[in-house]
Amino acid sequence: MSSKKQVLAINSKKTATRKDSHIALALLSQNSLIDARFYYEPMLAAHPNKNDEWPISIGNRKMKYPIWISSMTGGTTKTNEINNRLAIAAAKFGLGMGVGSARIALENKEKINDFNLRPILGNQTPFYLNFGIAQIEKMIAAKSLNAINKLVEKLKADGVIIHVNPLQEWMQPEGDFIKHAPLQTIETFLQQVKLPLIVKEVGQGFGYQSMKKLLQLPLTAIEFAANGGTNFSKLELLRNKTKAKYLKPFEQVGHSAEEMVAFNNQLIKELGNKRKCNTIIISGGIKNFLDGYYLIQKSTANAMFGMASEILKHAKESQAALDEFIQYQIEGILLARTFLTIKEN
Repeated sequence: MSSKKQVLAINSKKTATRKDSHIALALLSQNSLIDARFYYEPMLAAHPNKNDEWPISIGNRKMKYPIWISSMTGGTTKTNEINNRLAIAAAKFGLGMGVGSARIALENKEKINDFNLRPILGNQTPFYLNFGIAQIEKMIAAKSLNAINKLVEKLKADGVIIHVNPLQEWMQPEGDFIKHAPLQTIETFLQQVKLPLIVKEVGQGFGYQSMKKLLQLPLTAIEFAANGGTNFSKLELLRNKTKAKYLKPFEQVGHSAEEMVAFNNQLIKELGNKRKCNTIIISGGIKNFLDGYYLIQKSTANAMFGMASEILKHAKESQAALDEFIQYQIEGILLARTFLTIKEN
């Protein structure tokens, strides 16, 4: 048999096999669920190229795709392994990341190297250290904020994330008492520490007035950490059984990521040139690329989406599992950008 006939015979066999599998799976492939957020437009574009990018800037860094690895953990042997995996993936795919609270690195110099991810990340990947608002408040009182400057410089981080978590601190058995409005603390930090700053919540998001105040500060970004993802107030109530009996209703308080996108869009119009923060990281309850795509398309700001728990789930498993998950999130948003448009409410 000639080589041409052999190729035809092989292709014919593959086609027959595929057709047989289609018949076998047809009844299992009927779908009654529709994602009502999108119009699907299959007529208007070819497939995206596999090496396509979706570039976006945060501060003076550029990312290849609008996916942010949200702050999760750090400072122990187990969490350091996870952060190393996250850093490898961030560098490989051109994403940005924050680490979990770096407080321990200020308290114990032996822990500084646990956050030394720049050698893994390379010189281009956005990398931010995370601290709590209560800790920043104490450091302002102690006039010790320069320690953060030194740590950022030593670790070659791009800047700082401050997480604002008054409800979590109140619910936490070991929680700190916050003496001043977080807005006042952040304003003081910006005056005294000339570092790029991201402000985030921890699972309940920011209301309209809080967003309005934040948008008028010279922040690198605001991360929503909206209600719908991991809620750290609820987490602390799971640890604090007595308070949980009485304060459990606070678990339901907060704002969804979609509601916060609407806040932000309205505030962009309302504030005009009073707005100093131009970038948002939409996080909180984003389970997959379609959630992220939908929200960044709804936003009128420079927007990316952040993921924590879904990424952590795969990072705990293995580097290969994490890389595969991120690879398909990227593939998903590129397909969504090509074939889906959002339905306006």
